[in-house]
Amino acid sequence: MNNSHSASYAAAGVDIEAGYRGVQLMKAHVARTMVPGVVSGIGGFGGLFAPDLAGMKEPVLVSGTDGVGTKLRVAQLLDRHGTIGVDCVAMCVNDIICCGAKPLFFLDYIAIGKNVPEKVADIVSGVAEGCVQSGCALIGGETAEHPGVMAPDDYDIAGFAVGAVDREKIIDGSRVGEGDALLGLTSSGVHSNGFSLVRKVFDIENADLTAPMDELEGKSLGEVLLAPTKIYVRAVRALIDGGVDLRGASHITGGGFFENIPRMLPEGLGARIAPGAIPKQPIFDLIQRRGDISDRDMYNTFNMGLGMVLAVPMDQAERALELLAAAGEADAARVGVVTKSGGVAFDSV
Repeated sequence: MNNSHSASYAAAGVDIEAGYRGVQLMKAHVARTMVPGVVSGIGGFGGLFAPDLAGMKEPVLVSGTDGVGTKLRVAQLLDRHGTIGVDCVAMCVNDIICCGAKPLFFLDYIAIGKNVPEKVADIVSGVAEGCVQSGCALIGGETAEHPGVMAPDDYDIAGFAVGAVDREKIIDGSRVGEGDALLGLTSSGVHSNGFSLVRKVFDIENADLTAPMDELEGKSLGEVLLAPTKIYVRAVRALIDGGVDLRGASHITGGGFFENIPRMLPEGLGARIAPGAIPKQPIFDLIQRRGDISDRDMYNTFNMGLGMVLAVPMDQAERALELLAAAGEADAARVGVVTKSGGVAFDSV
């Protein structure tokens, strides 16, 4: 039992004992993420991890950090916090898998106006679920109470992931060539980008987030917007482990297609995307109609139904799609081709 207590600090708005209770509540969630290599439990000054690098000629560590952005406001308005941690993990591990790196461990940071242990544990349960989905361990984190700086119900979450890849197997886009097939992996919705625009379009502070909507196939706006970001680690690893020549990978996040796809292409090459090959998701049509947003701005802000785009040789495209389907990505499809002209072009944008 920790006997630490400060009446003066509590009077200033920081409940140290609530922090201890929060750690106790989250331990069961963290335990779900334990993988070989974890050396320390949570609660120490640093998270310890001993990676198994056997078989790697020249291991390279790959790191990624991100948060969830203003999607948090939707969770706060609905008082539903159990999946927001999945978003935080996804935004990090989906980035590092683009390099071919296998995620090893994750740490989170939660800043909160008032530390309610049950609420913090709920947030961490989502972080743990994201780690389970991506096969990495949650080995540490920090919860900071910010009275007077944040409103009691406000919080923010960020995190970072560390992975490893053999130098000779790094995916950096340098081998992508004209005529390579572009494969698209479907998103679970808006993911965690563009929410400042989403909140403006729907006047989110005054919107009914719980009523079923015909435009959303009977789902509520809150339910659709809070759908956690899909994690693509296992799908991408299935291609790598299956021997497909994965030459480039792009996580479609902030900046949409126009900013992210060029990040995996060599100088001078471009991409042509067929929007008709992308499965339609009602939420994007609804955002566009309500906000009177141009096609270009939609594709420059949102994932539009594709959370990951992969470049493979055209003659390996069908094999890649078979492996993706076996890994749970049955809706994966060929959505475009690498072109000689630079930039990203769409058949109808």
